[in-house]
Amino acid sequence: MDSISADEIAHDFPPFFRVYEDGRVERFHNYVYVRPSDNPNTGVRSKDVNNNSARLYLPKLTGKRQKFPLLIYIHGGGFSIESAFSAGHDKHLHSVVSKANVVAISIDYRLAPEHPLPACYDDSWAVIKWAALHVGMWDHLILTKEPWLKDHVDFSRVFLAGDSAGANIVHDMVVRASASEKPLGDDFRIVGMALIHPFFGNNEADEYFSFIFPECPGLDDPRLNPAAHLKLLSSLICLKIMVFTAEKDFLRDRSLTYYDALKKSGWKGEVEIMETQGEDHVFHLLQPTCEKAGILMKRLVDFFNQKI
Repeated sequence: MDSISADEIAHDFPPFFRVYEDGRVERFHNYVYVRPSDNPNTGVRSKDVNNNSARLYLPKLTGKRQKFPLLIYIHGGGFSIESAFSAGHDKHLHSVVSKANVVAISIDYRLAPEHPLPACYDDSWAVIKWAALHVGMWDHLILTKEPWLKDHVDFSRVFLAGDSAGANIVHDMVVRASASEKPLGDDFRIVGMALIHPFFGNNEADEYFSFIFPECPGLDDPRLNPAAHLKLLSSLICLKIMVFTAEKDFLRDRSLTYYDALKKSGWKGEVEIMETQGEDHVFHLLQPTCEKAGILMKRLVDFFNQKI
């Protein structure tokens, strides 16, 4: 029998990764890692926390006990590329924190295919539970408290946001938090969720999802296709949801389907949708200084700053 060539391709999923017969994974995009830093121009500070599972951002302080809303952000990248520590996402979070005046936790998670789904969901949930331990009656359960969270977060105003696959994960995090047993406690109050170009599935077979999520029970799994679960949508605990899409985004129709399903579900909150004309998937991260990216950023900041 001929030996298998190390260069023989077993699975090919551009623009994400390629897997060779010998098990080697080649990613088509390798992010540029940046260290946490303090920005002298904006006053935003950052550091890595919880055993490097997340990067924490603190806006400029004007008082010792100043409190801010908390933003929990989850990066995209098809569940298989990018990082909370990449140059692009780090710059984006610095900008959001400076403009919106929020404390932010940017979650890093294990990537597929080496770590198949649901690893990304479980890693993200672990960070959120860690953050929730800093709240009121639960803080005695955490041995090493993070002072930026303990001293400067108003846990009655928690927002979740993410782009692409990160938006998908964000939605599942809010679903988990909405469970009847209140797993994060009464004082950790998720008031809003922003889904930026969410990477949702639909009712069509998807070879990529099947490969990175081999244990997925089916196409209507609520983690991949929440629009197929109206009862689940109706029970979401947040009061506001903002959906962002783009005219040329290959996932545009799935965002619209989710938006329509949410309105039909009986959910008692308010949902808005913003579509950017002439732009493609996550354009705001690829071209952060363009005019339309600035418009998207302003809408996002206004969402975090609204009275709820």
